[in-house]
This record gives sequence, C-alpha cells and structure tokens, in this order.
Amino acid sequence: MIYRFEDHIPVVDPSSFVHPMATVTGKVVIGKNVYVGPGAAIRGDFGGIIIEDGCNVQENCTVHMFPGVTVRLREGAHIGHGAIIHGAQIGKNCLVGMNTVIMDNVELGDECIVGALTFIKAGEKFPRRSLVVGNPAKIIREVSDEMMDWKTEGTRIYQALPARCHESLRPAIPLEQIPGNPENNDQNQQTYTPWHMKGKG
Repeated sequence: MIYRFEDHIPVVDPSSFVHPMATVTGKVVIGKNVYVGPGAAIRGDFGGIIIEDGCNVQENCTVHMFPGVTVRLREGAHIGHGAIIHGAQIGKNCLVGMNTVIMDNVELGDECIVGALTFIKAGEKFPRRSLVVGNPAKIIREVSDEMMDWKTEGTRIYQALPARCHESLRPAIPLEQIPGNPENNDQNQQTYTPWHMKGKG
C-alpha cells in the first residue's frame, strides 16, 4: 500500500514493483527497476528515503530514520530479508544480509557486503569493498572481485523481477493435488484441482 503523509506522497517509477502487502509512506522516492517485497515497511514520515535505480528491499525489511534525516540506498543496493536500515546511507552495489540491523548515521561505502545477522552501531563508517560481519560489526577483509561478481549477478535477478511481477503476479486460488499423482510436476498440472472445485464435475 502507498500512503500520503501530510504533504508528502511517495514517488515510484512505473518500472518498479511494490508488493501490495508492502507499506510505503510519505517522503519516499523509488527509482527504476526496484523490487519491494511483501511485508516491507518504507516509512518516510520523520525524514526522507531515496531508493535509487536497481535496488531491492526484500520481505519484512524496515527502512526508517530519526527526524530530519534522509536515508539513501544507492544504485543496486540489495537489502536482504528482514533487515533494518535506520537512518543509514548504503553505498552503490552493496549487499546487506538477512536480519541485519544498520543504525543511524552509518555510512556503508560502495560494494560492501554485510553478513546476515550483523549489527552495525550508530555512526560507524566503512570504506568501499568492506566485508562486514558480527555483533558488534567489524571488517574481516576486503570484498574480492569474485564475491562482487556473485553479488552483482544476484542483484541482476532482482532487477528483472519487477517486470516479471507486473506481467504475471496475480491473486490465485490454491490448487490441491489429487492423491496418487507426482508432486511438483509441471507436466502433470492437469492433476491439480482448485480446492473449491473438488468433487464438482
């Protein structure tokens, strides 16, 4: 859902996809080919949020801030399931792992990778290509070219997802497998029947 807050209405490029079960509020700008997953809360009430082209904010993420702060996710930033970004600046082509918490005034340089479950305390600054893990977070080494290629390829998949969602994502009635037929076999799709039609005709 998209919500106006006071005089601020979110701006979303038509090429991007915001899932209907995500909530985008107020002073938010979402660029091109951005994917926002269900359960994400992007809350631009106390300050602003800018999500640049090609980012993804996955399921159950929270993006928020203290008053007067603008959060920026730079081009190609990849925010994993359940992560919290609170008043931070995320550099270009970064990966933030699942259930990570990044606190206020953190600056994450371009092409950093943050491991899952990491906690980055307020005010920390990390240079480009830092591999960051732990609670509290620390740099363990530099991100290699191989790791960055892997990250970039994963993000490309998400950058293609908005168009696929616009084209094919629709509410549906679940199907129920008829006993005795193979599971998960697309060639036998006719063996699945909507549950509400079971026993009819």
